[in-house]
Amino acid sequence: MRCVVQRVSKASVTVDKEVVGKIEKGLLVLWGVGENDGEEDCRWLVEKVVGLRIFEDEEGKMNRSVLDVKGEILMVSQFTLYGDCRKGRRPSFSSAAPPEKAKDLFDQAVTYMGEYGIKVETGIFQADMQVELINDGPVTLLLDSEKNF
Repeated sequence: MRCVVQRVSKASVTVDKEVVGKIEKGLLVLWGVGENDGEEDCRWLVEKVVGLRIFEDEEGKMNRSVLDVKGEILMVSQFTLYGDCRKGRRPSFSSAAPPEKAKDLFDQAVTYMGEYGIKVETGIFQADMQVELINDGPVTLLLDSEKNF
């Protein structure tokens, strides 16, 4: 599993001109599922995301997690995180999970995050979504359950 985590002061996702998910201070998480991913990857990545110390403390150091600052999370599924651009000019998505598996694991991740008491909003799986955000910092991190980066 892979995700792009952005610290935001606010973010929203719109489908068909209707806002379907919206948060204030917290994290925008673009979430991709690979063909070989399972529940263990999902749990590991959720724990990593909610525990990341990327919010500032009183001294201005990144030392607090989204839990510590009582932030919110906007989760957006994004299979293109598995786009392989090493050959040619058209990305290959052959290592992305099939939609049914990806949706199940995405939904599982949302459930796990909610178990931490965090407000979690989402986009709509497989929809054409427009994402707006104000990246705070900017702070943007890449995470991978296989620890490739």
